[in-house]
Amino acid sequence: MALETAKDSLVLNQIISQKKDTFMVEDDSIVPDIKPDILNVISSSGLVCIYKKEILDGKIRIDGSINTYIMYLSDTEENQVRSLNTNLDFTQIIDVEKAKSNMQLDTNISLKGLDCKVLNGRKIHIKAILEVESKISSNETVEYIKEISNLRDIQFLNKDFHINSLIGSGSTKVYAKDTLNLDEIDNLVEVMKTDIRIMNRDTKISYNKVLIKADLQVKLIYLTEDNRICLKEGIIPVIGFIDLPNISEEHICDVKYEIKNVIVKPNNIEEHSIYIEAEIEAYCEAYENKELQMIQDLYSPTVDLNFNQRKVKLMQKRESRSQVCNIREKQVIPEIGDRKIYDVEVVPTIQEQKLLNNRIVYEGEITLNFIFSANSNGGIDTKQIDMPFNFTMDFEEITKESHIDTIIEISMQDFVVMPDESIDIKIDLNFTAISGKDENIFIIDQIEEQETRKNCGYSMIIYFAKPGDTLWKIAKKFNSTVETISRVNGIEDANILQVGRQLFIPRYHG
Repeated sequence: MALETAKDSLVLNQIISQKKDTFMVEDDSIVPDIKPDILNVISSSGLVCIYKKEILDGKIRIDGSINTYIMYLSDTEENQVRSLNTNLDFTQIIDVEKAKSNMQLDTNISLKGLDCKVLNGRKIHIKAILEVESKISSNETVEYIKEISNLRDIQFLNKDFHINSLIGSGSTKVYAKDTLNLDEIDNLVEVMKTDIRIMNRDTKISYNKVLIKADLQVKLIYLTEDNRICLKEGIIPVIGFIDLPNISEEHICDVKYEIKNVIVKPNNIEEHSIYIEAEIEAYCEAYENKELQMIQDLYSPTVDLNFNQRKVKLMQKRESRSQVCNIREKQVIPEIGDRKIYDVEVVPTIQEQKLLNNRIVYEGEITLNFIFSANSNGGIDTKQIDMPFNFTMDFEEITKESHIDTIIEISMQDFVVMPDESIDIKIDLNFTAISGKDENIFIIDQIEEQETRKNCGYSMIIYFAKPGDTLWKIAKKFNSTVETISRVNGIEDANILQVGRQLFIPRYHG
């Protein structure tokens, strides 16, 4: 007779490759005719924008640009501070052996260094170091047998799994736009530095859509006609929708943001304002936590069965936790003293991540680049310091085998020069850790009956348990059942079997 089976399906998200690469982008830049010559570089910073990224067979390709802002001391009688804004376009191809064009690519690209060398008064050489963390994953739909309904004595070895099944993925482009108004007395000459950061990320799910919400924090340092250096800050809302059919509130959403392009455009001098526009892509993967009982092995004492068993790797117990690390310090920096601080670039870096039971221990440092007034004539100077930090996040069910992706968001920063010329430093780092654990499981996706035994009878044999034996293995070997062996031998817990124990095994045979 044909076996009657019931099947179910899962969409498995499997990590194929994770790697970290560093590459260099460099080019020469010419000072525009309307700007004075460069004497020396004071400060340089950059914003990375990704135009396009794709997976090819055996490699990935990333196209983007580094929007650089270089503040320099001009070769004029007044030695004014001026700036140079230039773009470094790049195309980087990274070899990834297991990459296939139908897979998914997740990248995190950061600017690790920006060096500027003055070649002559009208030309500088710019060298940028970029670090890219890439993760390639594959979504596979697998079918498995969960039930056989017309074979009475079939024996199943089941195992409970807490797995994550991919519901779907999608993306959207959002344009965050606003006009930042300057003081009426500020006649703008040029924007000297732009810093943009996405913060306060949030998601809400309703009506087959994912609502993504965040804030774009913008900080501009600009020069006025009367040679004053000023700071302007603003917050631009980022709101968008991602269509994901069949998504509901109990599902887990993993949303990543990527800045694709930024426009900073001063308006007419009479308007005293600067137009800001950022093109942002938000990508979302949604998961459903499922608790499943899956067949890992099977047999029948009376029927020979042939089945196909596959080993697949899946992500288990994907969870997200957020916790704030409050850093409060006082620093004495003689170079700054009581001078005005225009801005501080804050760059946190995780140097080591330790996984303990129910805890993640982070060790790292925060790089602080102070931009402050150099003299009473409107000059500017910089000073960089590094502060170590240690932070422990409580995270239930974390083990040493867990995979952890950590996102650090600077939710607050404040730097105040005190009367004693120390700097009161307050920084809040919002750590978001996304955990998961890979596990290999067996699925049975095909089964057929080979032969029905005839003239069958029973016998009893004596067997002594050996190392590595389980009642399931013994029962399958001798065409018996775990239940029968347990009953005959008075075994209360079928999971406990002592080596050397004598067992009476009722055997069904032909």
